[in-house]
Amino acid sequence: MAEAPVILFGACDRHNLGDLLFPHIAAALLAPRPCIVAGLAARDLTAYGGHRVAAIAHLAAQWPQLYPDRPADLVHVGGELLTCSLYEAAVMTQPRAAAQAAIARYDRDETRRQAWAEGELGLRQRVAYLVPKDLFRRPGRFLHCALGGIDLPRLPEAMQREVLARLRESDGLAVRDRATQATLAAAGIRAELSPDPAVLTAELFGPRIAHHAETGETAEVCERFPQGYIAIQFAAEFGDDITLALLADQIDRIAVDTGLGLVLFRAGAAPWHDDLGVYRRLIGRLVKPRVWLFESLNIWDLCALLSRARLYLGSSLHGRIVASAFGVPGVNLAPPGVTGSFSKQAAYLATWHADEACGVVSGADLSEVAVRVMAQDRERLHAHAQARVQLARLAASELLRALDPPPA
Repeated sequence: MAEAPVILFGACDRHNLGDLLFPHIAAALLAPRPCIVAGLAARDLTAYGGHRVAAIAHLAAQWPQLYPDRPADLVHVGGELLTCSLYEAAVMTQPRAAAQAAIARYDRDETRRQAWAEGELGLRQRVAYLVPKDLFRRPGRFLHCALGGIDLPRLPEAMQREVLARLRESDGLAVRDRATQATLAAAGIRAELSPDPAVLTAELFGPRIAHHAETGETAEVCERFPQGYIAIQFAAEFGDDITLALLADQIDRIAVDTGLGLVLFRAGAAPWHDDLGVYRRLIGRLVKPRVWLFESLNIWDLCALLSRARLYLGSSLHGRIVASAFGVPGVNLAPPGVTGSFSKQAAYLATWHADEACGVVSGADLSEVAVRVMAQDRERLHAHAQARVQLARLAASELLRALDPPPA
């Protein structure tokens, strides 16, 4: 009988750089064992470098027919999975127009939005991306790989209880920042600490990414800006006029101080992520723009862009992590109205990048910090990146050992 695949589960059912990378990373670490990628909704993300994603509810219902008498082993592959509600996830898996319609119809009514999300995804749970073992008739080993949950203490009590119940079922649990680890410890749950899996991007996929850098849109960017460029990204929440005016002023200063080109890209195109319209409004505010609006959403093109940048500047944690995997310095932006020290970006950087020049900054400090960060020694950054690679590999090896077959 054929070996049953490991289910790689995560938020890989909508466009977001880190979430689409995670199953690639997990599959590489588990090779040659077969894998199947699942999310909440069945989606085909192959056009963006992702996977054909199975809906977890449907997969659970079909498992006894597909793999009779075989337990279902499942790996939660990474990301800020502990705090995403089923409603938020249901919105993010919709096309943009449908997402906007759902928000307008359900956003203010908790009961109706929960019922709508359950109907859309075929699941009765509040927390989106934690699979209960009893969803499967014969569950195997359920692992949770380098998850984040910085906002867990601020969730509604019912969601907190559900998160803790799911994690108490875990056969192997690692989190990616000390703040989440401490929150779980206070609830009596022991979690190992591991760097985010995306730190392995350069090591696992370096040749593939180099090919995209030499043949894709990044090659055009490098030709346009032979002196180098800054890769810039920020979420749609930065799109109010006051924030955009501040960002434009600071980015103009950086462009003058460095002489580098500016490349705006989307790390995520799902609802509530990045918006081309906001980027175009920013460009309209720049004094002397030498700007490229990066069109590709293919994750390998995005990795290529980050790998050749002189600096990453943005709100995306995975933009920062992937850039740093290639030794590229980075600056993370604090969202408007959010204290940087309470963000997932700050929690992660404090855990794994404390010896670098910058964590998370507000817009007003951007130009000064960016110039200082770019002065860091690149060999030292590469050395730090390799240290995180070794830690991530060790943590993954320890966690995934639970999936090894028992000795004969």
